[in-house]
Amino acid sequence: MVRVEAIPIQQIRRPLYRQNDPAKVAHLMESIQAIGLQEPIEVLEVDGEYYGFSGCHRYEACTRLGHETILCRVRRAPRSVLAKHLA
Repeated sequence: MVRVEAIPIQQIRRPLYRQNDPAKVAHLMESIQAIGLQEPIEVLEVDGEYYGFSGCHRYEACTRLGHETILCRVRRAPRSVLAKHLA
């Protein structure tokens, strides 16, 4: 089951490093300031903790804008699914 909710940015762990395109982040910052975040990022909820593996440009843009929360599509998963994402 997937739910959409605003999650505090500080609660989302990003265990894999992703290189962001600075121009794309800047463009997203302008868009988010003008019309808000239109597409939630995807996170896994494992044992009450949130892990983000996609939406890195949107996450970075919201972080730089000082947003305390970010809209997320949350999918609950067991540790075995998290382990596959980290492999």
